[in-house]
Amino acid sequence: MYRKIGLKMAASYSPNFSLPKRAKNRIKFIIIHYTGMKKESAAIKRLQDPKSKVSSHYLIKRNGQIINLVSDLYEAWHAGVSSWKHFKSLNKNSIGIEITNPGHQHGYKRFSKQQIFALQKLLNILVKKYKIKKKYILGHSDISPGRKKDPGEKFPWEILAKNDLSFWHNLDQKKIKKFRKKNLSNRIDENLFLKNLYKIGYNDVKKFKYHKNTKYLTLAFQRRFRQSLVNGKIDKECLLISKSLI
Repeated sequence: MYRKIGLKMAASYSPNFSLPKRAKNRIKFIIIHYTGMKKESAAIKRLQDPKSKVSSHYLIKRNGQIINLVSDLYEAWHAGVSSWKHFKSLNKNSIGIEITNPGHQHGYKRFSKQQIFALQKLLNILVKKYKIKKKYILGHSDISPGRKKDPGEKFPWEILAKNDLSFWHNLDQKKIKKFRKKNLSNRIDENLFLKNLYKIGYNDVKKFKYHKNTKYLTLAFQRRFRQSLVNGKIDKECLLISKSLI
């Protein structure tokens, strides 16, 4: 099947998954990660190492080749402590895709064209096979704000959205940019922003709402929907984008 649509796919299995098999209809999400390691070979080795207790279903190499590490119907160990809407511990309900990239700690790079091409092909297959909603194709930082940064602000969410493989706001980015760095009028607007995030799906809102600092949650939102400026500060542009998304 994969060869027919031009995907370079190889199997190199990982022992890091949970038994028993899950029902096909339990798969609701696709979670996208970056490997966050200097060497691609080291990242693959780690995903296959029983001691690491980490894995994913797929890994997309820098050259666009896809490695199938865990069968879709088993829980791979990729999401960790996570939540989205009413779902908790998303390993149970998701397929994890790792993409080779050194990440923020090792010289974060743009993803290669080959990687994004392969990802879109793979997503098209998985979305059709498991009837996954485009709003349930998420990044690790979406489901674990404050703990994770991947796939980060260089990941092309908008391109995926244009191909109906993700969700994005419908605002003119040139027009809304004039609201960037403009402070919110009052605390009510800040609370409205947080309420909007909760409606979108960020389930850690209640946890962060009464914390002195909402920076982690805002950073996760910006890495996803306002990628040209990720500063952790809620401004009028962020509020407008959050309104558009709901």
